[in-house]
Amino acid sequence: MSIEAVRRFEEEFAPRIAAKLAKQFGPSVHVDVVPNAGHGHPTRVRLRGVANEHRHPYGYPLNVSLTWDTEEIERLMEPGGEARFEHYLEATGRKLASWESARPVDFASRTQGEPEVLLGGLDFEG
Repeated sequence: MSIEAVRRFEEEFAPRIAAKLAKQFGPSVHVDVVPNAGHGHPTRVRLRGVANEHRHPYGYPLNVSLTWDTEEIERLMEPGGEARFEHYLEATGRKLASWESARPVDFASRTQGEPEVLLGGLDFEG
C-alpha cells in the first residue's frame, strides 16, 4: 500500500471509525487510532475497557484491535469510496455481532477470552 494511502486512511478514515465506535460504546470504552508502524504493524483502531461489574463471560478486560485489508483501504481511495465508507459506518453497530462471533469477545460486558484480540483483514462492506 502506498504511503499516501496509509496517510489518508490514518487522517480521514480511521478517526471516523474510532469516533463512531466511541459514540456507540460511550465513556466506558476508550477508542483510539494507533498509527502504522511499518511492515506487519498496520494502522489500527483499538478498543479498551474495564469489565462490566454485572456479567463476565470472559476473564480478560476488553483490549481489541481492528485492522483492515490493504486492498480494501486502497478501494476507499477510488471513485465511490467515500459513499462505500459512509455505508460501512452506518453498519458498524451490526458488525459488532459478527466480530463477537469471530473471536471470544463480549462487547456488552467489555470482556474477552484472550489478553489481546486482533480482528484483522476486515472489509468495508456494509
